[in-house]
Amino acid sequence: MITQFVERLPAGKSAPDFSRKPMTTNVQEGKKAFFKAMVSGEPPPAVTWTRNKGEMDDQEKYSTRYDKRAQEHVLEIVNVKLEQADNYKCFATNEYGQAVCAVTLNVVEGMSSYFHKTKEFYYTTVTTRKKQLPQQKEGEIDPKLLELLLSAPKKDYERICLEFGITDFRWFLKKLKQIKKEREDEQSKVVENLDNIKQIEVKPSGRAEFSFDMKLRDPNSEVNLYKDGTSIPYDDDKNSKHSLQKTGINYLFSIKDPQREDAGFYQVDVEETNVLTTDFQVPDVEFVAKIKNSKVTENEDAVFQCVLSTPLNKITWSKEDASLEHGGKYEITISEDKLTHTLRIKDCQMADKGAYYAIAGITSSSASLNVQGILTFFTKKYWYIDQFSYDVKESRSCLNVFFLSLSHCQNADRGAQFVRGLSDINAKVGDRAELSCKLNSETSEGRWYKNGKLEEGVKIIKDGACHILMIECCKKDDNAVYRFEAEGRKSEATLNVQDPPRLDPDALGEFTNPVIVRVGDNAEWKLPFSGGAPMNIQWYKNDDELLPAVNVKIDTSDTESQLRLTKCQRKDTGEVKIKIKNEFGVIEAVSRLIVLDKPTLPQGPVEITESAVTSVEFKWKPPKDSGGCPVTNYIIERQQVGRNKWSNLGEIPFIHSYKDTDVDPGRRYCYRIRAKNAEGISDYLQTGDIPAGVLRYPGPPTAPKVASAFKDCINLSWCPPCDTGGTKVMGYNLEKNKTGTNYWSLVNQNGPITDTKYAVKDIFEGAEYRFRVSAINLSGAGEPSIPCEAVIARDPKMRPRFKDRNMKTLMVVKSGNTIRVNINFEASPMPDISWIKDGIPLLKHVTITNSDRGSQLLIPTSERSDSGIYMITVKNIVGQESFSVEIRVTDDPKPPGPVELEENIPGTVTLCWAPSPDEKRDDRIHYMVSKRDSFKRTWRTAADNLFNNKFTVVNIMPGREYYFRVFAKNDMGLSPPSESPFNVDMPQMKALNFESPPSFIIPLKRRTAPEGYECYMSCAVKGDPGPRVTWYHNNISLNTNTNYHITNVCGVCSLLILRVAPKDNGEYKVIIENKLGSAESSITLNVRGKL
Repeated sequence: MITQFVERLPAGKSAPDFSRKPMTTNVQEGKKAFFKAMVSGEPPPAVTWTRNKGEMDDQEKYSTRYDKRAQEHVLEIVNVKLEQADNYKCFATNEYGQAVCAVTLNVVEGMSSYFHKTKEFYYTTVTTRKKQLPQQKEGEIDPKLLELLLSAPKKDYERICLEFGITDFRWFLKKLKQIKKEREDEQSKVVENLDNIKQIEVKPSGRAEFSFDMKLRDPNSEVNLYKDGTSIPYDDDKNSKHSLQKTGINYLFSIKDPQREDAGFYQVDVEETNVLTTDFQVPDVEFVAKIKNSKVTENEDAVFQCVLSTPLNKITWSKEDASLEHGGKYEITISEDKLTHTLRIKDCQMADKGAYYAIAGITSSSASLNVQGILTFFTKKYWYIDQFSYDVKESRSCLNVFFLSLSHCQNADRGAQFVRGLSDINAKVGDRAELSCKLNSETSEGRWYKNGKLEEGVKIIKDGACHILMIECCKKDDNAVYRFEAEGRKSEATLNVQDPPRLDPDALGEFTNPVIVRVGDNAEWKLPFSGGAPMNIQWYKNDDELLPAVNVKIDTSDTESQLRLTKCQRKDTGEVKIKIKNEFGVIEAVSRLIVLDKPTLPQGPVEITESAVTSVEFKWKPPKDSGGCPVTNYIIERQQVGRNKWSNLGEIPFIHSYKDTDVDPGRRYCYRIRAKNAEGISDYLQTGDIPAGVLRYPGPPTAPKVASAFKDCINLSWCPPCDTGGTKVMGYNLEKNKTGTNYWSLVNQNGPITDTKYAVKDIFEGAEYRFRVSAINLSGAGEPSIPCEAVIARDPKMRPRFKDRNMKTLMVVKSGNTIRVNINFEASPMPDISWIKDGIPLLKHVTITNSDRGSQLLIPTSERSDSGIYMITVKNIVGQESFSVEIRVTDDPKPPGPVELEENIPGTVTLCWAPSPDEKRDDRIHYMVSKRDSFKRTWRTAADNLFNNKFTVVNIMPGREYYFRVFAKNDMGLSPPSESPFNVDMPQMKALNFESPPSFIIPLKRRTAPEGYECYMSCAVKGDPGPRVTWYHNNISLNTNTNYHITNVCGVCSLLILRVAPKDNGEYKVIIENKLGSAESSITLNVRGKL
C-alpha cells in the first residue's frame, strides 16, 4: 500500500515503492529468519520494520542492515522462538510518501512428542460442555490440527497444516489413518452414513455456513453443536443467531451476521460421538482494493483481482451461493506476499454472467461479470466471419439483424464450427504436451500451423471430431503459437515451454554428502545443472550468502557451478547451500562442511571436591569445541609447588574429574589438563595450587541420646561433630562403660558405624551402662563425646495385654483327646499368672506352663468332667488383664431308642422315641428327624434341633408309603439313626363325580341380517363329558359345509355366514349331546333386501 503525501511530485522525485516485496517465511524454531526487501524512490527512502504483537527494540533478537551489493534491506531474526510468530510490516518512507508491505513469519514447532500420548484424549465433562481436547504443550503440535484433518478432505491437508505452521505432514499420515479408522468405527454406532462434508465459510448472503449429509441409526438421536467445547443452543428459524436447516439427510448449520466473537472451534456431536469439526477464523483484514465489474466477449477470459491489508493464505471466491475451486474453469492465484488474490474465469460463456464475490473473513467484495455475444453472418457456400460485440440488453436491433440474416440463409451450408477451441498450455522441457480442439463434424479435416507455418514432422491424431497435436518431448524451440484451421475456421493457442533448473539425481546425491576436511585444507563442491538461461547462482554458508573473496572461489559456467573454500578453519563448519534460479523456478541443494581440528582446552574453573591427607580430587568442564570428532581421553600432569618438574600422571577416560591418591600431607600441588581426540591434543588447562590435607582430627560429636531401652537392647542416636577436620567423616566409634567399673569397651568391633544411630545388644539385663561416641575421618578417630546418662537394661513398664486379637472363646474336644490352650501376652515387668475353672482352682491333672511372653494350659487325657469355663489372670504392678475360654469335653452321641407310631390320622403322623443314653451326661444333645416316601425315594430332613422325644409330621399324602429316622446330635455331630420298624400307608381317597348331561348356558337368539352383509350366531353350552355340537339349517347338517365358518372354543359355539343371501333364510338349530343326554336350541334368520 502506497500513500503519497503531496498531490503533485516535483520533476525527478518519486514516492517510495517496493521493487521486491518481502515474502512470508516458514522457519523451524531455533533457526534464523530473514526478510529481504528492495525499495525505490527519490530521494532514497528510509526503511523501518515493526510487528503487530510486541516491540523490536532488542538488538540481540532483531537486527537490520542494508546489503549494498544486492541493494536489499534485510531484517534478521536470530534463534527464532514460537512467540515471535507474527505479522511484520516493512515501511519505506521519504518526504513525498510512504509504502507499506505486510509479511507473516510462521514458526514450526517440534513434532517428536506429538503422538507420545495415547489414543485416548484426556477429557473432563461438565453439564454444558463436551469432552475437552488436551491443552497444547510446548514442543508439540496443536491437538486441534488432528481434529480438523479427521473431518477434512485430503486435498485440504496441505492448506490446513500450513495454517498451523507445518510444511511437511507426511510423517504422521499413517498415524492419522489409524485414528481416522477408530473415529469411523465409533461413528458407525450412531450414524449409518456420513459424507459430502463442507467446511465453514462465509456466504455472499453474509451468513457463515457448514453442511454435511448424515443418516442417523436412531432418528431420535440428539445432535449437539459446540463452540470451543461449550454447547450452543440452536433452532430451525433462519432469523436465529444459530440455526439448523434439515432437508432429507442434509444438515445445514448457519450463523447469522457473524462477528469476530463468533470465531472459534466448532464441533457437531451425535449423542457423545463427534461427526464434524471445523475452524471458523475471522482474521483482522480489510480490502485495500476491491474487485471491479468486468465486461468480456464470449470465449475470452475474465479476471477479478483484490488486494488485502493483511496476508492470507486463502480467501473464498463464490458466484452467488456456490463456492469456486481452483482448476478447470477457474484459476485462482495468490501473490508471493499473499496480499493480492486473483480469480481468472476461462473461456467465458453467457452462463458465466452474474455476481462474483471475494470473501476474506467476514468482509466481502462483489462485482458483476457481463459476457457479450458474437454475431456471425454467412453466405450460401462459405462462411465469412464478420464479428462484432454487442450487449444483449442494450442492442436489440443487432439481434433483429442477426435473426433476419438467419431467415435469408436457411438453405445455406453451415460448414465446420469449433465446439471447443484450443487453450494455452504450459509444459516443461522433456514433458509431453497436447493441443486439442473439437469440431462439430467428424468428417471435417484441418491443418496445424506453428508460428504461421505449416507444422510437419509431429504426431497429429484425429479422433472423430477431436483433432490433437502431440509433442512427446518438449524442447525450447517448441515454444510457439499454434493454429488449427478447418474450412476457413481457425483457433489459436500458445505453448509455453518452461525450462526450470534441473539437477542430475546422481550428482545431487554426491553433493549432499558431507565434506570433511582438516584445518587448513581446502573444501570443494561441484554441481552440474541444466535449465533455461539466464541462470542466477547463489552459494550460502549457514544462511549467509557467499561472495568471491580471498578464501572463497566461485566458478560458474552455463552447465556447472563450483565452490572452493581455501584454508578452512574450524569456525567454517556448517551448512553449505546452492540456490539455482531462473524465470521458471528455483531449486536448492544442501550439503555440509565439517572441519576437523584438535579440541579446545578443557573449561574451567576447576572445582576442588576433596582435599584429604592422602588424596586430592577435583573436576572441570569438557572442551567447548570437541574439534568435530569425539574427545577420547584426558592427559593429566602434576607439579609439586616449589619444584620445576612436571610429571605425567597418564591418560584417563573421558570423565571430567580426577582423584590423585599419591600425595603427601600438607603439600601443595598444581595440575595441567589436556583433551585428546583423533586429530591431536589440546592446549592445557592449569589449576591453581591444591593443598593436600594435614593430620587434623574431627571434633567430638554430641553426647549419645537413649532412644529406647530394653532388657536385651539399648537404642542410641547422636549428631555429627561441628568440626569435621577439613575432610569427610567416614564413620564413628561407640564405647560402653558398665557402672562400677573404669573400663570403656568398643561396641562396634566389626568396623566404624556409618550412621548416627546404633542398637547395642551386647548387654546384661538389669545392668546399668553409659555410652560415648567419637568421629573418624581420613586422619583418624577424634576425641570422644561426653558420656550419656546412665541407663538400665530392662524393658519399660507395660500393663499386661493379650497379643492375639482372634483368641477362641469356645473349644469342643472329644473325650480322651489332649486339651492345649496357648495364651500370648505382653507385660513389663514379668507378671503373675493364675488359672481357675468355674471360679475354683484347677485340679492336679491340669498342667500350667508360664513364660515372660505367654502361658499354656495342658490336659493330656480329657474327660467329660473337664468341661467348664477356664479363666487366666495376668497381673503386674501396672495392672491386670483376664480372659475366659469355655471348654466342652464330649463324645460321639449314641442313637436314641426305637421309634414308635403314637397317632395315625389322615394327613399327619406323630412319632415318639426313647431318649439317647447320653442325654443325662450332655445337656446340649438334641434330635433330628428325617423322612422318605415311596414317590421321591430320598431322605429329607423333617425337623432339627428337637430337645424333646416327640414330633408330629404333617402333609402326609394319601396312597404313599413313608419311612422315618431319628438321630441324636451334639457338638461332635450325628449318631447312627434309629429307624421306624414300620411304614405308614395312607388309604386312597374316593374321587368325586362331576359328570352332567349337556345344557345351554346361553341359547341362540333371533337374528335379522341385510343381504350382502355377514351374520354371526353364537351360544354357550356345558356338560361332562364335553358334548358334541351339530349345526342345522332347515334340518340339514352344516358341520361339513365349507360355506359356513363353525367354531367351538371353551363351550362357546359360533357360526359365521360371510355374505348373507336370500337362500340363507330359515330355521337354524344347534343340537348338543353326550352319553348322559342331549339338548337343542333354534332360531329363525330373516334376510332383508339390499339397502
